[in-house]
Amino acid sequence: VQLVESGGGLVQAGGSLRLSCAPSGARVSANFMGWYRQAPGKARSLVSSITTSGYTTYSDTVKGRFTISRDNTKNTVFLQMNSLRPDDTAVYYCLLSTGPRNYWGQGTQVTVSS
Repeated sequence: VQLVESGGGLVQAGGSLRLSCAPSGARVSANFMGWYRQAPGKARSLVSSITTSGYTTYSDTVKGRFTISRDNTKNTVFLQMNSLRPDDTAVYYCLLSTGPRNYWGQGTQVTVSS
């Protein structure tokens, strides 16, 4: 299983970005999918997740600003990020979990300037 992420970049505070994660070798609809982020000097933390039944979760810091979704026909998971703030700056990683095994993407940098 390989995960390819895209959509990161540099944006001003208040702007938006949409991250994409497209796995090969596994279906987003059949696995737990999550977005994590890691800022310099900090631990990697869960931002949002979506289960096979479509149940979504969000960290308190992004609730109301970020939206996770998936397109089963494109086999892709998205993270729509609105009202971005400088403290959202981090490398964002996609996770696919089959239960017994976790697979990570290579990460995509998101930088929010003030």
